[in-house]
Amino acid sequence: MASFLAAYERKPWNAGTVNCMFFPAAWAIWLGHSDPVENWRGAFRTDDEFSQIVATAGGCVPLMAKAAARLGAQRLNAPICGAVGVIGSRVNINHQFGAIFDGRRWLVRFINKVGPMSAQNLAIWKI
Repeated sequence: MASFLAAYERKPWNAGTVNCMFFPAAWAIWLGHSDPVENWRGAFRTDDEFSQIVATAGGCVPLMAKAAARLGAQRLNAPICGAVGVIGSRVNINHQFGAIFDGRRWLVRFINKVGPMSAQNLAIWKI
């Protein structure tokens, strides 16, 4: 996992290719899965356009659920090392984040880095 995290952190933030929701998808690809978000890549260019996609979907959980279903991912009640999920606010979809669990904590892609975030689990999958 450390090699993946270092490689992903070196990529510059780009709303349409490197963001918090593409972070778990990149992990799935790293593990050998097909791209679970290929239908979103290139569909938007700005953070505002992505926010509109999230709003239309009703939050990050429905978006991640579609991506997880493309992989045949198993829904979990508690995180395990390597699991992906959505963490954050149940009521404010602008404060929901795609994340990867490293065995101790959730990691998210911030604009400048990959780092830990403490937040409520909203949905978790084993990929």
